[in-house]
Amino acid sequence: MGDETNLDKILTDEEKDLIVAQNSRLVPQFKANQLEEHAQKHWDLFYKRNENRFFKDRHWTTREFQDLLNEKYQCEKRVLFEIGCGTGNFIFPLIEAGLNFEIIACDLSKRAVEIVRRNKLYNKTFNVFVGDITVDNFDEVKSNSVDIATLIFVLSAIHPDKFIKTLKNIFDKLKPGGVLLFRDYGLYDMAQLRFKAGHKISENLYMRQDGTRCYYFSLDFIKNVMEKVGFEIISNVYVHRRTINKKEGVDVPRIFVQGKFQKSSSEKG
Repeated sequence: MGDETNLDKILTDEEKDLIVAQNSRLVPQFKANQLEEHAQKHWDLFYKRNENRFFKDRHWTTREFQDLLNEKYQCEKRVLFEIGCGTGNFIFPLIEAGLNFEIIACDLSKRAVEIVRRNKLYNKTFNVFVGDITVDNFDEVKSNSVDIATLIFVLSAIHPDKFIKTLKNIFDKLKPGGVLLFRDYGLYDMAQLRFKAGHKISENLYMRQDGTRCYYFSLDFIKNVMEKVGFEIISNVYVHRRTINKKEGVDVPRIFVQGKFQKSSSEKG
């Protein structure tokens, strides 16, 4: 478990030194450009290695996002659009819980989508497809048609230059009054502090060993980009958790950003 706060983490002197060390050697621009050009390939290789074993099913989502359980809609099938569905760790727990959604999902990785389609809970009423939310205006999803869009640990994998375009594409798909549920890595999360020199691409953007990338968000940054796109801020907080594995002696603090952002009921997209 953990708590919520609107305050940025205050770095210790040791943590400040870690950030300074990261800045001593950045990813060369040519390499950074290659990571962007081959982003789909790196995620396909990730899912080839890990299949559906890397990420745990996200049974916490209905606890954190009460919109998914809103009793007002129990008799009405809502349209849920998950962007960056991976192997279905968010979607399939909702299906198992019997929630009344028409589910649409996409992912950049062809291999991830194949894994979703092989799941025993997958059926033909569940529309999943390969797509790049940073550039595509999907024919599979009509403008002003989505009740709830989800962006769970996905925006961080996208280059910051494409954040606005990505969010505009999502905004277009939401109905007036529709909401975007968001969760991602928070500024100065332990995973950010652990990167060594040679892995930092630019401010708060890093390259992992496997070629995938990760951006770490402050609340102010999220507020600014969401409002620039046209979203109303319903909630925007840091969520503090601990990753604990007693068998391996792991107990580390984590920082995530979590928010709910709404398309105005008078907005036509």
